[in-house]
Amino acid sequence: MTSTIEGPIEVPAGLRNVVVTETRLGDVRGDEGFYHYRQYSAIELARSKSVEDVWFLLFEGRLPDPAERATFVAELASLRELPPEVRAVLPAVAAAGSSFNPLAGLRTALSLLAAARGLRPLWDVDAAQRKADAMLVCAVTPTILAALYRLRSGLEPMEPRTDLGAAAHWLYLVTGEVPDDAKVRAIEHYLISTIDHGFNASTFTARVIASTGADVVAAVAGAIGAFSGPLHGGAPDRALASLDEIGTPDRIDEWVRAKVSSGDRIMGFGHAVYRTEDPRSLMLRDIAVELGGDLVDFATTVERRIVEVLAELKPGRNLYANVEFYAGVVMSLCGLPREMFTPTFAVSRVIGWSANILEQAGTSKIIRPSARYVGEPPPVPVPAEV
Repeated sequence: MTSTIEGPIEVPAGLRNVVVTETRLGDVRGDEGFYHYRQYSAIELARSKSVEDVWFLLFEGRLPDPAERATFVAELASLRELPPEVRAVLPAVAAAGSSFNPLAGLRTALSLLAAARGLRPLWDVDAAQRKADAMLVCAVTPTILAALYRLRSGLEPMEPRTDLGAAAHWLYLVTGEVPDDAKVRAIEHYLISTIDHGFNASTFTARVIASTGADVVAAVAGAIGAFSGPLHGGAPDRALASLDEIGTPDRIDEWVRAKVSSGDRIMGFGHAVYRTEDPRSLMLRDIAVELGGDLVDFATTVERRIVEVLAELKPGRNLYANVEFYAGVVMSLCGLPREMFTPTFAVSRVIGWSANILEQAGTSKIIRPSARYVGEPPPVPVPAEV
């Protein structure tokens, strides 16, 4: 992508609809309710492929054949173990603070991993080493997050296994039990559907840092920081908390109207890009219904009524359930505790961040926008000391 424009360019707040680069990784077509990874529908991939298949697709540009898949899965499994230097600090990281903050702990542990493994700046290594570094970071992220959770809960971390796929291995690391096939496929659907999603805040952050030539962990750590905000990755548990607040079907209308009148955001509804129903939410709703139970019945009732009330109170806004609403339901049904909902999101999204980092590292242009100064007009004489 080239431009002949010189001088400042006025853009919308939040860079909305501003194209900042070109990518072969995928796109989100919000008006259509469609998004894709490379040339494939992300939802179709989630319904028919494994996490490893899609991981390979984003890193290599194609879906693997059986032999490539077996090699890739074995390589990933071999990278799940943590270096002794990282394992040694996890108890202190897990115990820090009055409340559990797994994403902050992940940033800390990954930074130590980069030092322990001697990860070098992207600028200084070739494409093969960049990919190896990214593979390592993605492979150990679930190990770190699950270990932090179990340590904080007074449990021993589970030792990584090489005989489980990515989705099953994540559930095993957190719960300590090998999950049944229904839970594995439910979580696998979720993980695949959230691997990447256009130039969201965390992905853009990762690419900005990668454009400086910093190492893979620096870019991922920055992405995690952006992702930790409740307006981005930190909402699945909050969406499920809304169901707790509502309590019973007869309170739905009252709850929604109170939220809207007070100007509060209803977590799990609305999206910055989609003007239709979120395709990820539609898929996860189907999965939740397949799993069944009282929580699912209540969630579908709440979703339907919230959409109706929002349509009445905010006509023309097209506010539907987003991925976070049913993500919380599905993860809860699969045995994941609420404090691990957002970390589960991070387990998948780190793959997308890394794919974007690798793509950005293939360019040599640093991302350096401008800002408009709106303070007091300079130059003002510097006052003498009193």
